[in-house]
Amino acid sequence: MVEPLRKSGKIKREGPVVLLIMDGVGFGKYKEGDAVASAVTQTLDRLYRDNPWTKLKAHGTAVGLPSDDDMGNSEVGHNAMGCGRVFSQGAKLVQTSIETKAMYEGKTWKKLIRNVKNHSSTLHFIGLLSDGNVHSHIDNLKAMVAQAKVEGVSRVRVHALLDGRDVGERSALEYFQPFEAFLDTLNDQNFDAKIASGGGRMVITMDRYNANWKMVEKGWHTHVLGEGRYFTSSTEAIETLRKETGAIDQDLPPFVIAEAGKPVGTIEDHDSVILFNFRGDRALEITKAFEAEELVEFDRKRRPNVEYAGMMEYDGDLHVPSQYLVSPPAIDRTLAEYLTKSGVRQFSISETQKYGHVTYFFNGNRSGKFSEILEEYVEIPSDMVPFEERPWMKCAEIADRVIAEIESGKWDLIKLNFPNGDMVGHTGVYQAVVCSMEALDLQIGRIERAVRAAGGVLMITADHGNADDMYEHTKTGEVARKEDGSPKAKTSHSLNPVPFILVDPLYDGEYELTLKEGLGISSVAATVMNLLGFDPPEFYDSSIITMK
Repeated sequence: MVEPLRKSGKIKREGPVVLLIMDGVGFGKYKEGDAVASAVTQTLDRLYRDNPWTKLKAHGTAVGLPSDDDMGNSEVGHNAMGCGRVFSQGAKLVQTSIETKAMYEGKTWKKLIRNVKNHSSTLHFIGLLSDGNVHSHIDNLKAMVAQAKVEGVSRVRVHALLDGRDVGERSALEYFQPFEAFLDTLNDQNFDAKIASGGGRMVITMDRYNANWKMVEKGWHTHVLGEGRYFTSSTEAIETLRKETGAIDQDLPPFVIAEAGKPVGTIEDHDSVILFNFRGDRALEITKAFEAEELVEFDRKRRPNVEYAGMMEYDGDLHVPSQYLVSPPAIDRTLAEYLTKSGVRQFSISETQKYGHVTYFFNGNRSGKFSEILEEYVEIPSDMVPFEERPWMKCAEIADRVIAEIESGKWDLIKLNFPNGDMVGHTGVYQAVVCSMEALDLQIGRIERAVRAAGGVLMITADHGNADDMYEHTKTGEVARKEDGSPKAKTSHSLNPVPFILVDPLYDGEYELTLKEGLGISSVAATVMNLLGFDPPEFYDSSIITMK
């Protein structure tokens, strides 16, 4: 039960506290490839010079991932900031469940295996084939395929999406070829496992926030119906499509593996299907395509009667999917819930690409508001063009609305997410990322001026790094280069710390100006509570400021 927060009476400002999240913006480890440092950012440069700031951890164990070799991501980053402490996240929960074999003792796994054995049908796996550990991990898939054989399943088909986003931009064959070799070691007269289809993650299947259902439609046609361009192997498909399109892995067109002119792995009645991605945002739409009785977003042509399960429950409020293999973290007593109980008026905004992060994920994977009276959520529709072609995205429109809300005097807390550093960073186009940072910097300056005029407080931070690490580097720290001598682009997140800048024009000595060091982004929540004039709960991670 969440009780109202205790008022401290130590801080009171005329205007709102504004939490500004620069998605994907960290402090680069290397000079070459750091698009954040290369950009002309006069506003940020001045804010660092004139205001207290510190660095926060935003990856690995600091956000609930298995190890400090794991990149942070927007989902776990917003979870951490919004709930004020660290929960074990999807990657760690799934890893533990598989290692202990708890997953295989669960009713969902047993039901799916029993279904294919009873009907002599096929067990299908759909998901991202890499070790990025943001949406999935190839080791989880290998373990499940091996276990399926142990339990007497005779036929497995894998519908493998190319990553090139959380791992190297052209690294697909480093995963596909060893995985096919692994399947060959399992295959015998009683067991038949193959890759059946695939395609780039930004082209098919993994859309989010209802931004582009055409992606899901393409995925359905590819994985379920076996419609598309035929190839004899995934290697042939990847090599051919790379030569023809010049695209990096995440943007490769879909493909279907066929033998004797027929797809090797369409999804049929009485099959079982596991979506082995554990992150929810890009899993909800393909899940809806499998589970919805009526679907208006596209014509499925044929909806097979299957046993479908997700790796995890992707939406805890809507209970989607209806069956899942691993229970998600039970995140409770979040910042937004405490603040609504305490009568704090809150406004949240981003564009489509990160709207769910500043609402659903920030609120502990909870759909909807805690209070219809005290909260307002605004989504600015994202552009339907490649991000490198319009790297400023919707940052000006977001700033326009934020400034209007600051001036309205209606809100105590305003939180916003600028997606530029992350979404443009994932394209690997260095010039575009520099442009995105410069556009972002201009809008931060506008918001800062509005906060000062209103007598509020501005907190600037990030959920993880990305734009700060745009080139691949060797173990010795040198830039990895292509055959033509140009740098190899890096499209994944970084392991770098992120900023926390505190702009408080009406500061009157209520707290120490030297901010704490060595903390993680989970400490943002307690800091927000302090600046709103409340004492944070004792079990929250330490505030970044030290009250006097």
